[in-house]
Amino acid sequence: MRASSSFTAVAGVALAVLLLLGAGWAWPWSRMPIITFLCFGLAALGLTVLMRAGQVSFGHAMYAAIGGYAAAFTVRAFPGVDGLLAVAAGVLASVVVGALVAAFVSRYRGIFFGMLNLGLSMVLFSLAGKLYAWTGGTDGLRFERPTLLGMALERGQFELAMLVLALVLAVGVAWLVQRYFDSCAGQVMVAMRTNETRLEYIGLSARSVLAQGYVLSAGLVGLAGALLALVQSLVTPESGYWIRSGEYVFIAILGGSGHAVGAFLGAAVFELIKLAAAAWFTDAWQSLLGVTLIAVIFFAPQGIVGWRRRARKAAMPTSSARKAASSTSALTRTTMKEAR
Repeated sequence: MRASSSFTAVAGVALAVLLLLGAGWAWPWSRMPIITFLCFGLAALGLTVLMRAGQVSFGHAMYAAIGGYAAAFTVRAFPGVDGLLAVAAGVLASVVVGALVAAFVSRYRGIFFGMLNLGLSMVLFSLAGKLYAWTGGTDGLRFERPTLLGMALERGQFELAMLVLALVLAVGVAWLVQRYFDSCAGQVMVAMRTNETRLEYIGLSARSVLAQGYVLSAGLVGLAGALLALVQSLVTPESGYWIRSGEYVFIAILGGSGHAVGAFLGAAVFELIKLAAAAWFTDAWQSLLGVTLIAVIFFAPQGIVGWRRRARKAAMPTSSARKAASSTSALTRTTMKEAR
C-alpha cells in the first residue's frame, strides 16, 4: 500500500512538472505567474516548518527581502557574477540573519513569537524604504540581468531558464524538507506542538530544536526572495512588508502542514484565485481570498493535505469492508461445495 502511494505521489509530481514546463514553453505570458507560484510555495514551506512546531510568524517576509537585496547587492558589486551565485548569496544572508534572530526569538512561543517577528520585519521594511543610497528607497533596487550558468540570455530565454531552475529547486527542496519532517528532528518539532515540557524531561532542548527549524525556515524564504528578485531584476521594500508575510501564512494554512507538497498546493490555489479575480473580479480579489480562508478554516482546518488524508482514510473502511465481504462470500461458497 505504501509503495503504491509513493508511486502515485511521484507520478503526480512528474505530471505537474511536465504540465508547468509545457505551459511555460507554449505560453510565454504564463512564465512569471508560474515562477511566482513556485517562489511563494517555497516561502510558505518555510512557514510550514514553524507551523509543525505550533508557531506562526507574521513577519517572515523580511527574509524574502533580505534574500532579494543580498542577490541584488551581489550582482551590482560583482559585474559578471552568475545568477546562481547571487541566489546562493541571498540564501546565505537569510540563514545568517535567521541564526542571529533565532538566538533570542526561540525563547518565545505563541503570539509573542509571531509579534516579535512582525516587529522585526517592520523595522527592516522601514530601513529599506529610508536608506535610499543603499536600497533605492521605495523605488527599489534595479540591477542588470546576470548570466545563468555562464550563458547571457535574452529576456524570454532567461524567464524560461528561471522557470526550469525554480521547478528543479522546488522539487528538490520539497523532497529534502519532507525528509526532514520524517526525521527525528522533524518529529521533535511536532512533539513541541503537543507537549514541550515532556521533551525537556527526556533531555531534549525544545529551544534548540525550534532555533534549527527557524534557521531552515529563514533559508527557504530567503531562497524564494532571491529567485523572485533575480527574475524581475528588481527588489523593493514591499517584498518584506507584513502583508506579504500574511500571504505566506495564508498559503501555508491553505495547503496544510501535514506534507511538504501542501505549501505548493496552497500557492497554486492562491495564484489561481488572484488570476481569476484579476480577469473577472478586479476589485474583489481580496474578498475572494478571505472567503477561501474562511471556508478552509471551517471545512478543512488542516488544509488541502489534511482534507485529502481524511478523504483517503474515510474510503479505506469501505474498501476493507468490501474485501471482507468478498472473502466471506468466497468462503461460504467453498463450504457449501464441500458439504455437497
